[in-house]
Amino acid sequence: MLADETRILAIALAVAGAVFLSLGAQFQNDAVAKEQGAPVKSGGLGIRQIMSLLSKPKWLVGMTMLGLAIVCQLAALSLAPLIVVQPVGVIALIMTSLLNARIYKVRLDLKTLGAIGITTLGVASFVFFAAGSAIETQMSDAKLLIVVGILVLLLAVFVLLFYFSKGRVGPLNYIFGAGVLYGFVASLAKVVLLRFQQQDFDWLTLLALISLLAATALGGWFVQNAYASGPPDLVIAGLTVVDPAVAIAIAIVILGEASEAGVLQIIGFTGSGIVAAVGVVMLARVHPQLNDQEA
Repeated sequence: MLADETRILAIALAVAGAVFLSLGAQFQNDAVAKEQGAPVKSGGLGIRQIMSLLSKPKWLVGMTMLGLAIVCQLAALSLAPLIVVQPVGVIALIMTSLLNARIYKVRLDLKTLGAIGITTLGVASFVFFAAGSAIETQMSDAKLLIVVGILVLLLAVFVLLFYFSKGRVGPLNYIFGAGVLYGFVASLAKVVLLRFQQQDFDWLTLLALISLLAATALGGWFVQNAYASGPPDLVIAGLTVVDPAVAIAIAIVILGEASEAGVLQIIGFTGSGIVAAVGVVMLARVHPQLNDQEA
């Protein structure tokens, strides 16, 4: 298969993963909202509520959808560089916004639609710039140790911050934490796949796999709490910007996937990321469900 055709297939798989992510997010948000007693409610979930969700059919269906999203994402990562695949998840934002508005009969005003549009434009333009310059790289032991070391430090920081916050955590905090962790999950998944392809089955590969599972578990807990304190399209908006931003930073700075990018492409990367981040902040401020919650 030609390189261009391979990248097209990778993007198609990433699109399928985004669709499953959107459906999974909506199912799980509905289950969490029911567990909380309202579609959107402030505050986080306790351990008992998290355990209770394991017996909810709707939540389990959502988990199955998320599992399919992960399969599609891993398949896409095996075919194309991280900076090409990861931003495609913004499609989940569009789907989730429309699904959530229809289910909860929420009218998305022009400000909300504008924020979604800005976020989508920023991420889509990033994929455009990345697709033409990204390259596959070899994963050295030194690079892997750097990625795992940063992740372990972040895990410790997040555990301490959320422990001392004593429950005073808003949806954006949970979304940011989950996005950062999932960015490392995507990067480590790419790393593990590369090392398998390179036949590097050593203790470092095992360490990367364990770190990946730990980040997935903590990130999943953050996401469930984000569903309890904010609408699903805000959660997906944050994840589809923060997650790729972190993964792309790792791919560019540590893995070197953009080492052949020119000055204009680097400017395009930076500008697109800023536009997408502005869109998420706008969405958090103008979303009608959050405004109703504060009222």
